[in-house]
Amino acid sequence: MSTKLIVERYAGNPILTKDDVPYAVETVHNAGATRYGERYVLLFRSHLRNGRSIIGIAWSDDGYRFQVESEPFMVPSTEGAFSAYEEYGVEDPRICFINDQYYITYSAYSRFGVRIGLAKTCEFKTVERVSLISQADMRNVVLFPETFNGRYARLDRPHSEINPWCIWLSWSTDLVHWGDSVPVIQPVTYHWDEMKIGPGATPIKTPEGWLNIYHGVFPTMDGAVYRLGVALHDLANPARVIGVADDWILSPEDSWELTGYVHNVVFSCGAIAEQDGTVKIYWGGADSVMCVGTAKISDLVELCCKNARPALAI
Repeated sequence: MSTKLIVERYAGNPILTKDDVPYAVETVHNAGATRYGERYVLLFRSHLRNGRSIIGIAWSDDGYRFQVESEPFMVPSTEGAFSAYEEYGVEDPRICFINDQYYITYSAYSRFGVRIGLAKTCEFKTVERVSLISQADMRNVVLFPETFNGRYARLDRPHSEINPWCIWLSWSTDLVHWGDSVPVIQPVTYHWDEMKIGPGATPIKTPEGWLNIYHGVFPTMDGAVYRLGVALHDLANPARVIGVADDWILSPEDSWELTGYVHNVVFSCGAIAEQDGTVKIYWGGADSVMCVGTAKISDLVELCCKNARPALAI
């Protein structure tokens, strides 16, 4: 196993805590990330003091120092069909820029389970809910930022133990109705991601393929440990996986990742590729704070190609 540092943590972590939020919350974590013009945007999840979740918004000029807006960006809907399925909270947003819109996929929790909601915005001042794009139980949906022969693609993770917590790929012609779903990556027994896996950040296009930063979970006597890994998908057909890195790229180490609302967690919903060949990876630490680190995209691709394991169980 290589001792090379893959992800370099920002020395100023954590970059956001509940003390940075101008309204009452108990956590700041699991943020989707994107650029809007020259600025960076985070849509972050927070627990309220009743235990349910909302989504806030923060802005930065450098990707490290963020200012939180005075009001939440999304709270559970009280209108129409969304009100029934967001009753218990909105969580873990991912952001994908496609068709001149910023699309947001998020988990909607209710007494009926967890479904995926799709919303969109042009300017991050207002948000329009589009549709509920899954049945229960589904979590961790990320869109690819391009179409493939006229079809949209997404990575998703059924919230089920039938085929233990693996990553699927689904297709759509309109972003609302999805199907032709196939499993693409499975956990590996007695491996760092053996308990469950799920897609994390919006896939990043590289010359070698689509880079998928995902999370994997390992069960221990002290509870589960959440880490980050990477996989590479074919550019023309992302249902074909070129390679899944055998090693994780990030594991809980800092005190705010080891202890918090849920201890031993690093969990990413967003990453931003930079022009210098690096990527800023944003992750929630212990479901309590937001952190960031950088990695070379070429290093992540190399892990998928030269230190790979099978994508599906054999």
